[in-house]
Amino acid sequence: MRSILSILSAAVIAAAVSCSGPKDGSYSLTLLTTNDVHGTFFDSTYVGGNVKRSLYAVKYVVDSVRASVGEDNVILVDAGDIVQGDNAAYYFNYVDTLTPHVYPRIAKYMGYDAVVLGNHDIEAGHPVYDRLVRDMKAEGIPLLAGNAIRNDNGQRYFPVYTILKRQGLKIAVLGYDNANIAGWLPERLWSGMKFESLIPLVRQDVDEVIAKEKPHVVIVAVHSATGSGDGTVLESQGLDLMKSLPGVDFLVCSHDHRPKVVESDTLCLINSGSHSRFVGHGQINFTIKGGKVTGKSVSADLIPVERLKIDKEMSRVFHDDYLAVKNFTTRKVGELKVDLLTRDAYKGMSPYLNLIHTLSLRCSPAKISFAAPLTFNGTVKAGTLVYNDLFTVYPFENQVYVVNMTGKEIKDYLEASYDNWINTVSKPTDHVLKIAHRADQRTGAESWSFVERSYNFDSAGGLVYTVDVTKPFGERVSIESMVGGEALDPGKTYPVAMTSYRASGGGGLMTKIGIDIGKIEERVVEIYPEFRKLLYEYLLENGSIDPAAISDKNTIGEWRFIPERVAKPALEKDMRLIFK
Repeated sequence: MRSILSILSAAVIAAAVSCSGPKDGSYSLTLLTTNDVHGTFFDSTYVGGNVKRSLYAVKYVVDSVRASVGEDNVILVDAGDIVQGDNAAYYFNYVDTLTPHVYPRIAKYMGYDAVVLGNHDIEAGHPVYDRLVRDMKAEGIPLLAGNAIRNDNGQRYFPVYTILKRQGLKIAVLGYDNANIAGWLPERLWSGMKFESLIPLVRQDVDEVIAKEKPHVVIVAVHSATGSGDGTVLESQGLDLMKSLPGVDFLVCSHDHRPKVVESDTLCLINSGSHSRFVGHGQINFTIKGGKVTGKSVSADLIPVERLKIDKEMSRVFHDDYLAVKNFTTRKVGELKVDLLTRDAYKGMSPYLNLIHTLSLRCSPAKISFAAPLTFNGTVKAGTLVYNDLFTVYPFENQVYVVNMTGKEIKDYLEASYDNWINTVSKPTDHVLKIAHRADQRTGAESWSFVERSYNFDSAGGLVYTVDVTKPFGERVSIESMVGGEALDPGKTYPVAMTSYRASGGGGLMTKIGIDIGKIEERVVEIYPEFRKLLYEYLLENGSIDPAAISDKNTIGEWRFIPERVAKPALEKDMRLIFK
């Protein structure tokens, strides 16, 4: 891999050019950070007249700080997951690909100094993030991901760092994406590159940048979760990095959506959470003598974002972009004849998952499907559907893969899934769902919640089976037959529909049953477009989502928890605790 100093982009070199150094004296700089904004560009929910937190409100906070401490004393950085999660991102990613993408224009307007790519930005695919790189460069803002290494020549696919100048001071900002990209996303989305672990890469890059550039302040922004610092979780390397970065003043983390600040005497970690709820705030004070830093102190906290306090001029500037998204979002796409509640999927078959399985099993040659509720507590009411509702039904840009699995692997997979989901119980008063009473790491409020993430609670379509809550792991799932009465043969291979996220190892279920994700392409027999498109095409074809059509047991099969005398009251009790 070539030295990062030999591959600096022209934009980075231009930003670094300056022959004047800082004067002796005391200095103070403010770092403001965002991460995981997930497309919250505009303050409208597009339907219903509701107002949400947005980059309009973030801009209000940023400008307030700039007015207080001086614009030349503020640095603004984002740590990734930008262009996924909201209608605005979807529209400019896939629908209007001719108009300059709205995010680079917003980033320029807000005065971002550097932006890092996240895993969901890579999930959008080469056409989207390659376009973003071009558009961001045109706006003079580097899009960083220093651990993306080209396969052909070992160079970095994206810029690694940028040098900023403030009052004659030199500030280095290094940026990195999540190291676990290959564990979630199919290779075709990140073809031509690989993503290295942040350890020891970041340490090596920091040392090289410090030696060459001699910056007065060093900021590292990573699209990696804060983590526990035990070095075991590739996607959560924040605290691991914090132990290995002498010479770095601020470490900006992200990805887990959990607001957090960790301070030490020389380095502060800042994670502002997600969806424009907070702005990370770091403060560094130091003195310069003879061109060198002779004393330094750092501190950090989080600034809450008030959704109603927005930059009104920004709202005016981007109003036409907002209207384009709203017009797309509010167009009628069909009728829904039954309420879809994702929470119903936790206790058995439900209209929501029946719909997902029905659409998945339309993806030939799939005979079986795996699917989970993708929002914890989403609801789409019966009535006229607009395109916006499809984002509630299916919030991610996952494609559908048809993957060959043996009958034994299918059974083992279901055992692994339900083991995330339920306990072994003996009486109705036991907790059949794997839940715990604890503080929410994102909000601090105490409540009952699932121990594992509910978007990994896969059930199966195309099978007739039961799940015995009184049996231990490995003995719970009893598969009576496939749809039509044919027995599931443990040694036979069957085509199974699942999301690209799951097929690529997301959630760990495939790995848990011994499937080598590195060779998953050998099992893939067909790839279909992202699921929301399949849903839209279904509505164009049928005009409506009818409960009878999506709940046809001759198509999706049937499953239930048994014995009912134990499972039903225990499930109802636990559901009341979670959703009280």
